[in-house]
Amino acid sequence: MEINGLPLHPLVVHAAVVFGSLAAVAALGYVALPRRRVLLRWPMLALALIGVGSIVAAYYSGNSFFSSRPPEIRANPQVLSHQHLARQLFWITLGFGVVAIATGWLSRRTGVLRVMLDVLLALGAVAVLVWVVRTGDAGARAVWG
Repeated sequence: MEINGLPLHPLVVHAAVVFGSLAAVAALGYVALPRRRVLLRWPMLALALIGVGSIVAAYYSGNSFFSSRPPEIRANPQVLSHQHLARQLFWITLGFGVVAIATGWLSRRTGVLRVMLDVLLALGAVAVLVWVVRTGDAGARAVWG
């Protein structure tokens, strides 16, 4: 996949890093600031959807980009490490997205369900942040050495 002759993946990963991280930070804010939840609910949901969408787009464009490379590049251990982390990030992000939507949908609930959703949302947000950094770093090392 290309846009104006440029591979789509290097363009899309910037959105994935920015919006994936913003979604995670918004979710952490939603959990950490319970008195501000009414104000943070819709921004958190919007950023979660945009973040998940951009990471999914980066994942699929990365698979397409990988398939178009010569065999010696596809066998590079750094590229394979990046691909492995990207696959993990893909699934972590999908789980985070589901929990974020459930948390937003059930925002008025209290009790054990509220606590469970908050814990899952916070854990998912931290995991997304960590894997975005790890995946991006592995990709940068694969390209720049």
